[in-house]
Amino acid sequence: MKKSFFISGSILLLSAVTTFTACSGTFTDQNELAGTKDRETVSDTSSVYCISTLPREELSDAETAGILFMREEEKVARDVYTELYSKYPLRVFDNISKSEQRHMDAVKALIDRYDLKDPTEGNDYGQYTNTDLQTLYDKLINDGSAGEIEALKVGALIEEKDILDLQQELDENVDNRDITQVWTNLRKGSEAHLRAFVWNLKIRGVNYSPVMMKKDAFDKIINRN
Repeated sequence: MKKSFFISGSILLLSAVTTFTACSGTFTDQNELAGTKDRETVSDTSSVYCISTLPREELSDAETAGILFMREEEKVARDVYTELYSKYPLRVFDNISKSEQRHMDAVKALIDRYDLKDPTEGNDYGQYTNTDLQTLYDKLINDGSAGEIEALKVGALIEEKDILDLQQELDENVDNRDITQVWTNLRKGSEAHLRAFVWNLKIRGVNYSPVMMKKDAFDKIINRN
């Protein structure tokens, strides 16, 4: 375990544990999935509050890279859903794009906390510092422009990728408790979004099969009550 930047006493530690538990949620508003099968009760607690009493620890290079990447990956989701909503005014795109803005805000709280340079600064919708994410955005918009069903499939694919990337960060790169808290909450939100897109496809007669995730992991998320 890396050394904390500052030593916290027993009172602060207790407060941190309490906050960690109290802030377990998804940064997804409870009304965002209205009109979908998903009716989860989720937390809309500010990410700044959620991490404020957790220790500020040294960042590894991998943690730094992960924060900067996730800031832009969440932006890809927000930007794609915003553009697809302009083409297909489905409530699921409008609602989840708002959730993705909150996901971006959650990552921004980590960027501010550790005095990192925001890679989205100065970039408009559809513009990215990471060239791989720029290529991904362009492909997703192209694929999603083929029709309403393809657009919903793009949404499900985005959430698959987010879940896998967040879980990889948690499994391989993250040690700091504040980053763990945020990544865990974002993953839960992405799981809820995935269920919403799959359900929207199902009511249109389409049974979505995972593109990136293993079938058993996908089914576990989709069938979660």
